[in-house]
Amino acid sequence: MADNIQTPQAPEYIDDNIRHLSDMEHVRTRPGMYIGRLGDGSLPEDGIYVLLKEVIDNSIDEFKMNAGKRIEIDVEDHLRITVRDYGRGIPQGKLIEAVNVLNTGGKYDSKAFKKSVGLNGVGVKAVNALSSHFKVASYRDGKVRTATFECGKLQTDTTEDSNDETGTYIYFEPDNTLFKNYQFHDDIVETMLRNYTYLNTGLTIMYNGRRILSRNGLEDLLNDSMTVEGIYPIIHMKGEDIEIAFTHTNQYGEEYHSFVNGQHTTQGGTHQSAFKEHIAKTIKEFSGKNFEYGDIRNGLVAAIAVNIEEPMFESQTKIKLGSLTMSPDGVSVNKYIGDFIKQEVDNYLHKHSDVAEVMLQKISESEKERKAMAGVTKLARERAKKANLHNRKLRDCRIHFSDAKNDRKEESSIFITEGDSASGSITKSRDVNTQAVFSLKGKPLNSYGLTKKVVYENEEFNLLQAALDIEDGLDTLRYNKVIVATDADVDGMHIRLLIITFFLQFFPDLIKKGHVYVLQTPLFRVRNKRNKVRNKKIVQEIDEKRAKGERRSDYVTIFCYSDEERLKAIENLGPDPEITRFKGLGEISPDEFAHFIGPDMRLEQVTLHKNDQVQKLLEYYMGKNTMERQNFIIDNLVIEEDLPEEEE
Repeated sequence: MADNIQTPQAPEYIDDNIRHLSDMEHVRTRPGMYIGRLGDGSLPEDGIYVLLKEVIDNSIDEFKMNAGKRIEIDVEDHLRITVRDYGRGIPQGKLIEAVNVLNTGGKYDSKAFKKSVGLNGVGVKAVNALSSHFKVASYRDGKVRTATFECGKLQTDTTEDSNDETGTYIYFEPDNTLFKNYQFHDDIVETMLRNYTYLNTGLTIMYNGRRILSRNGLEDLLNDSMTVEGIYPIIHMKGEDIEIAFTHTNQYGEEYHSFVNGQHTTQGGTHQSAFKEHIAKTIKEFSGKNFEYGDIRNGLVAAIAVNIEEPMFESQTKIKLGSLTMSPDGVSVNKYIGDFIKQEVDNYLHKHSDVAEVMLQKISESEKERKAMAGVTKLARERAKKANLHNRKLRDCRIHFSDAKNDRKEESSIFITEGDSASGSITKSRDVNTQAVFSLKGKPLNSYGLTKKVVYENEEFNLLQAALDIEDGLDTLRYNKVIVATDADVDGMHIRLLIITFFLQFFPDLIKKGHVYVLQTPLFRVRNKRNKVRNKKIVQEIDEKRAKGERRSDYVTIFCYSDEERLKAIENLGPDPEITRFKGLGEISPDEFAHFIGPDMRLEQVTLHKNDQVQKLLEYYMGKNTMERQNFIIDNLVIEEDLPEEEE
């Protein structure tokens, strides 16, 4: 038998297989190398926002060099963007190379851009390559040189006299063949722009005619972002190349906002780690008590921004700092931040005894609570270890068992679902490399108003916390996206609210940092025979897939997430369609589920802002005011009149 087995023939490998890609072709062929994920703009990390950031970073660098204090940004129809700064303008003789040739830029010379974000000579070139239309104009020396491109290819290049202020103008429209059905979302763009102004006091950004600016830097950031009040006034300090702001609140956990050279490092890095270490160490030494660092930082809300010469990031998207030194031949990041905090924070606490007293009281209360539930904590940890997570509750993804787990953490996600049928369907259809599944048993506990002791005494929450690995904060969070996947009915909504309440109570930073999402699943499946479909475009797409050898059913199926989509599908698919109403996730087969948790997965991000009045909402809907809610329901109950009987 073995003698009859034929070894597959290796494909031919000849000179024609060796290709050279131009700079722009390479960016378009491998966009993920330059901007990370593509996406449709529904999430802050989607590629279109990286494109915008790359353009704005150049304008911010001009501001940092004291060249231009105003940036104008306009978004047209959520699709096209113009950015105009009033800096020095790109040197006109190298304008084309600056936006079209990789590894070309003015930031390799640290004298011109000493502490810049963009040092790789890549950013705006990627924007050009990945835009269907791109235009750049440089105003300087009484002239304007303008160049236009399509998909990175030069179309026009002109130079004219001009009396306009010096600076750079860039227009770009992301290529919709790469960024499918994309849109710029106003709230995501505005958050990005506000962060720029917090870090650059004196800068004015005009966004679609609205003025955005900050007078107090990181203090404004905390005031605008905190969802609970600080227990003492925000402590705000500035030094050369460093700025910090912090306070304690009566919420659980820790919350950090960190930046390097104006770049929001959402995954932290060496600067954030140094801040956490030294703020706890300094407060401990000031107190003269043997506080644990965890108790000192419990409830801490803080922001840190540093300027580093030639920073090193762990990816092109620059969301985690890897630099160990403040400059190639300078002091270490850890020592620089530690020395600043030791001197400034210690001096502040000695001068402001009232603030110090409130702070130490908060730390003592955190210590007391931790010690009170020490026994429960130990037992819960042992129970979590003994519980076979990988078989009982958690079906993990493979990246956590490979050398690539850190490199691919951004891709990782975990679905939190309820019931065996739903978790079974997701488990069978998921991407086992990057998607994990955690299965709840029934409705979880309403944790509102309870102490953190509930985390350890409740089996479901204890095992969920262990699966996420967030007991000591988000630094060890194992998944970038925590996705709540429940049925689209009343019970499913209730379970969803109970899970989110748990996160809001004990791990609010998980939501604030944008890690929590709700999975949108279809309500209807509408299908019809191919020969009855009215929409010619749909038929053409089917024929094209058949021509490529893909197996296609005689049925054309459209999954609908709303009644509006259902009606449109019926119109497109023609007479007598078969319509299925999904009542729960368990009714969706694994083959169908693969459509909903793949590249086109629809997610709704759970957000938390200062004006959301979360505590009031939680108290009303999740608190013990049963009669108040009952009266509200009674007062607002709509009773339909009896419908007339149908005529025979």
